[in-house]
Amino acid sequence: MHFLSQKIEFPDVSEASAEGLLAVGGDLSTERILHAYTNGIFPWFEDEEPLLWWSPDPRFVIFPKDLKVSKSMRQTLKKGEFTVTFNKDFKAVIENCAKAKRQGQQGTWITNDMVTSYIKLHELGFAKSVEVWLNNDLVGGLYGIDLGNKMFCGESMFAKVSNASKVGFITMIQNSDYKIIDCQLHTNHLESLGGKHITRSEFFKYL
Repeated sequence: MHFLSQKIEFPDVSEASAEGLLAVGGDLSTERILHAYTNGIFPWFEDEEPLLWWSPDPRFVIFPKDLKVSKSMRQTLKKGEFTVTFNKDFKAVIENCAKAKRQGQQGTWITNDMVTSYIKLHELGFAKSVEVWLNNDLVGGLYGIDLGNKMFCGESMFAKVSNASKVGFITMIQNSDYKIIDCQLHTNHLESLGGKHITRSEFFKYL
């Protein structure tokens, strides 16, 4: 187990555990977070836990060319009931993601410090948001990191009404030039949209 110091550096990702845990500690400065993402590492921990940094192998991703849009979702998109915007209200999106209830999780990993850090990253142009509106109400959205390398590192999404987050996610992919979406870890929801595992070494080729 590697315990980080104040120096902004991480051990080689090959030293991560079988589950992908690489290091503990450090801080959530914008410099450290950007250094982490640049090296295929991301923070993920629950409230009251120490800072945990991960680099799993395999990595769960979606290639836009493999995006699966179900017939019912195509109909939902065609109806145009939702309005999708980009980077219109990052703060509201991340705060709603933090409040969203997750199955199997007691608390949230999007702590107040995490919110503050990612808002700073948004102001610097690295953190991006997608907002989904219904009758002028924010009903869904997602956010993540964009390092400018045609990779979107998805962090979290929320939905207050059915299909809202899916609409935002699909619309983002269909209206961007991303070559790969980093989903980090497997979920059935993302698998249904075309997500699959690739080796960490293959992931690093895109990174």
